Amino acid sequence: MNMFHGQQLVPVHPFKPDEASGSKLLTIVRSEGELAYEADMLLPHRKAYYLLVFVRHSPGCHWVDAMPYVRQDNTLYFTVPRQMLVKEEAVPSWSTHLTFSEEFLALQQNAALRTLPLIQNPHNGHQLNLTAADTAFIEEQLLKLEAEYRRPGEWQHRMLSAHLTVLLTYLSRLYTEQYASQAPSADHLLLRTFRAKIEECFRERHEVGAYAELLHLSAGHLSEVVKAQSGKPAIKHIHERLVLEARRLLFYTSDSLKEIAFSLGFADASYFNRFFKRETGRTPAEYRSSARKMYQ
Repeated sequence: MNMFHGQQLVPVHPFKPDEASGSKLLTIVRSEGELAYEADMLLPHRKAYYLLVFVRHSPGCHWVDAMPYVRQDNTLYFTVPRQMLVKEEAVPSWSTHLTFSEEFLALQQNAALRTLPLIQNPHNGHQLNLTAADTAFIEEQLLKLEAEYRRPGEWQHRMLSAHLTVLLTYLSRLYTEQYASQAPSADHLLLRTFRAKIEECFRERHEVGAYAELLHLSAGHLSEVVKAQSGKPAIKHIHERLVLEARRLLFYTSDSLKEIAFSLGFADASYFNRFFKRETGRTPAEYRSSARKMYQ
């Protein structure tokens, strides 16, 4: 797998609509054994859009946030914009790729989709294992989406939104079952909001009090609710997000430890070193070395 070196930034691939389809905010592509080769996918990158891939058969391995996934038949893989991805090699693929932009979710008629667990992805998941019944249902919904995708016109967007709502709702049910998400409640919604704020601000805000201020709550109340809902202290959520981003940068880039520390809001690189070791049991340099040995 290729890595980035020096001052190269991990690229963010924008959403690319298929103008011929008539849909500017959603794409769907079926592969029937083609050699899926996109050179820029073989380098670490992020996507500025949501991606669902229903894999019927596609041998090989890819990585998401430094976690390897050996692709399995009849499995659903999904990514959200913040995750870091890389493919190991180009291989023939029998699969269906569905992408949609953040602008699609921003539309008023799609507001409910933004709250679905699959879209929120609080567990930073990527893979959904499917039963035979799940596979049949998902294939049916994808065929309906494909049919509408090839039928430009006044009603296309509404029909695509309707079919996608059914698909994402079904997948979110699988997500909650497989990732053990808790049932929604006022406190659970607060936990979701807290996690969303962490996603927005983790580079600048490292303390629970800073998030409590954003949410117009006391730090004590926020800590109490987050601990009760997630089983982890609020500060742990902040630290885990910092560690995840640090691992991404250590694994996928050759940025210096000082550069990574500063990009994550640590004024002192030595403090970042101590923080990372306290949270993971290894220094950043030790983690980078051991992680990259997997490719040697």
